[in-house]
Amino acid sequence: MRAMILEAAGQPLQKADLPIPSPSPKQVLIRVRACGVCRTDLHVADGELSHPKLPLVLGHQIVGTVAEVGDLVEKFKQGDRVGVPWLGSTCDRCRYCRTGRENLCDRAEFTGYNLDGGYAEYTVADEHFCFSIPDGYPDLQAAPLLCAGLIGYRSYRMTGDAEKIGFYGFGAAAHILIQVACYQGRDIYAFTRPGDTQGQQFARYLGAVWAGGSDELPPQELDAAIIFAPAGKLVPTALQAVAKGGVVVCAGIHMSDIPSFPYQILWSERVLRSVANLTRKDGEEFLALAPKIPIRTQVEAFPLLDANEALDALRSGKIKGAAVLIVD
Repeated sequence: MRAMILEAAGQPLQKADLPIPSPSPKQVLIRVRACGVCRTDLHVADGELSHPKLPLVLGHQIVGTVAEVGDLVEKFKQGDRVGVPWLGSTCDRCRYCRTGRENLCDRAEFTGYNLDGGYAEYTVADEHFCFSIPDGYPDLQAAPLLCAGLIGYRSYRMTGDAEKIGFYGFGAAAHILIQVACYQGRDIYAFTRPGDTQGQQFARYLGAVWAGGSDELPPQELDAAIIFAPAGKLVPTALQAVAKGGVVVCAGIHMSDIPSFPYQILWSERVLRSVANLTRKDGEEFLALAPKIPIRTQVEAFPLLDANEALDALRSGKIKGAAVLIVD
């Protein structure tokens, strides 16, 4: 099979011809049709997330069809359309797994990091960590739901009953979650890179009540803010934008260092918290909700062999919506 592999951090992906993997008894072999390109892929490729499996096939927003099932598989059959997210396995025994927090499992493995992912024509995945894809979503449009959507949804739920929410960074996750927020009657204030008028226009088109640069304060205090951009300098900025009792959620798996800030902007029971990974419950809830809204993803498609170009476009902020690889 054709694949794009990471051989060393900081190096471009390399085209490779690899053997088609064989599923273990509880795995499914998936013919990949589309795979989203995530900022986490950038963090792995650029060496900002340490100790990935190398060589590695990146990609954890995988949509495909089941080509073969292992001997003990019960959940899926050949021909089913499935999605594979970031969370690839857990131990099911530790204190986190036993208390509904499998996203924090110390022995968890992650697709496109510890496990080969979807920048290839085939991949294997544990049946218990795959999702059925809702009807009505073409492969390309479904792929961003599996990370930008799922982890974005977990971050969004951390804002509780907030009515006015700021989104810092208006990329793949934000363009999905603004649709959830509007469906639920909440107001979204979108913050883009300073001067990104196209991004601000896109946010307003999707329903933002206000859009401006991340160097600006919103026209009124926010109840909560989600930082999707991996920029630690936005943490003090967001804390200054939320009202007393507000929450600031750091949604990324990696963030640059947070600068020191005066205690005064955290005081008055403001909360600063992070979100790590996802649980299968997050996936089930979000994928049941998505078609009810219905969420529509905007994607820019790239052929599999142009994976480096897709990563470069994401790195430079040129993607409006989400980038997705087409795997023919």
